[in-house]
Amino acid sequence: MTTPGTRSRGAGFLLVALMLVALNLRAPLTSLPPVVAQVSDALALTPAQAGLLTSVPVLCFALLTPPSSLLVARIGPERAVLIAVLGVLAGEVLRSAGSVPAALAGTAVLGAGITVGNVAVPVVIARDFLARSAVVTGMYSATMNLGSTLTTTLTVPLAAALGWQWALAGWGVLAAVAVVAWGAAMRGLPHGAPRVAPASGAVAPTRSPRRLTVLLCVAFSGQAFSYYGATAWLPEILHTRLGLEPAAAGNLSAPFQLAAIAGSFAIPFALGRGASFRAAAVGTTLAWLALPAGMLAAPDLAVVWVSIAGAAQGANFTLVFTLITQRAPTVAAARRASAVVQTVGYACAALAPTLLGAVHTATGGWDVPLLVLLVTLLFMGVMLQLATRSPRAGR
Repeated sequence: MTTPGTRSRGAGFLLVALMLVALNLRAPLTSLPPVVAQVSDALALTPAQAGLLTSVPVLCFALLTPPSSLLVARIGPERAVLIAVLGVLAGEVLRSAGSVPAALAGTAVLGAGITVGNVAVPVVIARDFLARSAVVTGMYSATMNLGSTLTTTLTVPLAAALGWQWALAGWGVLAAVAVVAWGAAMRGLPHGAPRVAPASGAVAPTRSPRRLTVLLCVAFSGQAFSYYGATAWLPEILHTRLGLEPAAAGNLSAPFQLAAIAGSFAIPFALGRGASFRAAAVGTTLAWLALPAGMLAAPDLAVVWVSIAGAAQGANFTLVFTLITQRAPTVAAARRASAVVQTVGYACAALAPTLLGAVHTATGGWDVPLLVLLVTLLFMGVMLQLATRSPRAGR
């Protein structure tokens, strides 16, 4: 017989397992850039091949999200999550095998695994944690950023001690732990369980899910474009505008990732204290705008702008997917909306580094690329304001 206490313990273990999975959904992407020069030298990679190692996963997000959504619908989110972490584990090992074909194939495999996880994890949240979706989505976003921070910080010393192959493959330990934990958690999952009623204060399902999906597609495109564009070029912008050495510029850009952990919890904290989704959208947009506006107007305060925008990008990710979770009328609708939003958003994200780099080359400076980010974020903010209108007002 299942008692309330047993259900509570089961939900707690499920949450821990889900966070262990989340730890692997960005960490493999950020483990490579710190040692990409070593990998390129060891494998005699061309610049184009080295670029593929960092860009293929984001392309996977855009191209493989629709089939990943169909996979989740066919086999269920719990089995899809297991496939995701197994794919990440296999990809990390294959990427470190020591040949160019293996490196490219491994990158594609782990990119595919992460794509499946990107779709499946929000479905699990929508199905099993609807009443606490804002908090759990915040934990999910924060844990992904924690994984990114760990691999960004520790891969270089690991490579110095063990070599780049063991340093990259070693992060597969995180995936192996997630496989074991999720395999155990799956036994207690209520397959096909219906959604429960939202907690008091949660947003009611929208009567216009297509309209919401379109608005969030545009908003998340602005978020993803700005995030991947800033991640690619922020160290170079800091180097150019402040005259910093490359290492110092890299260190100064680190809070953009680290502050996202705090930002991910800001949304559930604010919503839990009575803030509306619309007010939260205003706050995240203004904070995000601090980066391009601040670097244009007062670059000497870069650490302030980088930190504020870092918190904003983590908060904004949480906001978008909490809206999908709470306003979708069914779990299936949440899965479809999440897939569409991610497909469009990551397609735009894949273009960001190249587009901003081309604008920089054409204009000979960083003012115009920063203005591009500024306009993109303003447009994102407008879409978020429309998306966070009350369901009745938005029908």
